[in-house]
Amino acid sequence: MAADSIEVVVAGHLCLDVIPRIDAKDGGMRAMFVPGKLVEIGPATIATGGAVSNTGLALHRLGVRAGLMGKIGGDGFGRAVLERLRTYGDMLAEGMIVAEGEHTSYSIVISPPGTDRVFLHCTGANDTFAADDLDLEAIGRAKLFHFGYPPLMRRMYEGTGEQLAKLLSRAKERGVTVSLDMARPDPASDAGRADWREILRRALPHVDLFLPSFDEILYMLRREQYEEMVRKQGDSGLLPHADGTLLRSIADELIAMGAAVVVLKLGEHGLYLRTAADPERLDRMGAGKPRDLGVWRCRELLAPCYAAQVVGTTGAGDCTIAGFLAGLLRTDGTPEQVLDAAVAVGAYNVEQADAVSGVPAWEQMRRRMESGWARRENRLPLPGWIPGSGGLWIGPYDRTRIG
Repeated sequence: MAADSIEVVVAGHLCLDVIPRIDAKDGGMRAMFVPGKLVEIGPATIATGGAVSNTGLALHRLGVRAGLMGKIGGDGFGRAVLERLRTYGDMLAEGMIVAEGEHTSYSIVISPPGTDRVFLHCTGANDTFAADDLDLEAIGRAKLFHFGYPPLMRRMYEGTGEQLAKLLSRAKERGVTVSLDMARPDPASDAGRADWREILRRALPHVDLFLPSFDEILYMLRREQYEEMVRKQGDSGLLPHADGTLLRSIADELIAMGAAVVVLKLGEHGLYLRTAADPERLDRMGAGKPRDLGVWRCRELLAPCYAAQVVGTTGAGDCTIAGFLAGLLRTDGTPEQVLDAAVAVGAYNVEQADAVSGVPAWEQMRRRMESGWARRENRLPLPGWIPGSGGLWIGPYDRTRIG
């Protein structure tokens, strides 16, 4: 693939994932992790992981021409990463930054059936990724630039995000549409103690599409509220309390910081979208912006997930983002179409244990969607739900009925 044919450059966090097969156990996760206990598990899947791999390879499988830009060490894990990427296509390994003397990032992914996954993670060479590592010429030939997981990359959050803002600004200056995803940091880590409100304040003026998860952004913007909810509900019990008022308040704050489009990932509850009211801000979205910006102004939508037989959730958020970006490039680009594509790719992802093998070609996905693929019922306490609206919640200031 010629470099000038790339549509999306995906940069940021990259690692090697080791994913052991874990069958359902009596007592769940708590019963497994007992000191001195031997727990039988199945064979391990070895795969590349992180935003660069998960979102980039999902785009590739969907038929979007993607270029990958991650940083690895010159070690055995690094060679394994390059080998895995080349199995999808030689071009996908060409943008890798190999830092001799550094260690490649890796994760051990614990993902039992019916339970959200747990990562044991070494950040490795991701910690030294900086703005100067970007290939700006390659970015300038693309339509979209996506950057993922800055909380797992030390240079991105040190100094209240100076390098992250510089990196995003340089990409934006190339005329592309800039997309940003996050990750929830360990509260006890340096990343967990960083001033994420200030980091986002510096970064979001350069971001067109901001796609964090609900729990990530609640932690970053409203730490006290997050901790109180965790104390009352438990770490896995936050999403059912993501009501319309809270989602809207968070999204409005992020748009005020500079983002044009905010998409909050809600796990099994789907995707929430809110967009800027300022037409000039939407017009500055870059080369990958939708053709009809008018239908994106002042929108608020919720797209529930499609029904799926869940095998694993590794990479679900990353693949959902890939569906969103592909939807911008492969549809007429209405918010409804783009959200539909995003949750459809996310549903395909969870039907396999690893991050990307379940993602189909674009046309295969479209055929399944058009065949009457059922959606999960909305279970969030949201006002304004319109039965028969195609599964999309219409916000109070967007009364257009969806056919």
